[in-house]
Amino acid sequence: MGPIERAALLLDFDGTLVEIAATPDAVRVDPLLPNLLYRLAGELSGALAVVSGRSLRDLDTFLPVPIPMAGDHGATLRPDPAAPALRPDLPHPPAAWRARAAALVAHHPGALIEDKDHGFVLHYRQAPGLGPEAQALMASFVAEDPAAFDLLEARMAWEIRPRGASKGTAVQALMQRAPFAGRVPVFIGDDVTDEEGMEVARRFGGFGFKLQDAFGSPAALRDWLARAVAPPGPAGTTP
Repeated sequence: MGPIERAALLLDFDGTLVEIAATPDAVRVDPLLPNLLYRLAGELSGALAVVSGRSLRDLDTFLPVPIPMAGDHGATLRPDPAAPALRPDLPHPPAAWRARAAALVAHHPGALIEDKDHGFVLHYRQAPGLGPEAQALMASFVAEDPAAFDLLEARMAWEIRPRGASKGTAVQALMQRAPFAGRVPVFIGDDVTDEEGMEVARRFGGFGFKLQDAFGSPAALRDWLARAVAPPGPAGTTP
């Protein structure tokens, strides 16, 4: 990707920095990952961000490290780790949609709803036969208000997201701010929801890499990131 000093690194979380788990809460974070990201951010003069569909609340729980983050597919943005998050005025889906999705999930053991600040996800990884019915229901919601919401397909999940928020809008916002501005963005993700971020990174003269093609696995990516970091000092460096 060229000299690391010129790069801005933008990383997805689930399926990219960590392996996909059976449920969102079951994700296991490599214990070395937070410190690795902290040290790598130092190498990049702060131009490293996690850009995820997760809420910032989840990201802070799994990655307790002071680096820029974008959550909820760009619906929340915290370019300055020491400042409050930026929260655009975006629509919230009607409570009735979530209730109808929950009623469907209740009849399919293993399926679950993941709530977000501006939407929700219907996961069917542990109830794979639910896929077509889940898609039809979630699509029917968006059809009620297509000007305000999008339907996203993820890995064994369908998500309602407000229009105007995406990983692409998150990358756009980050690349217009220090310390990202003027650098070469490198976006790495594993899912179709990451392609918007990759596309915007390329518009800024950078790169978008699908994890599966470029690295193979989250573990391989973590190894690659570790090789990009200078060795720590005698006492190490921790967040």
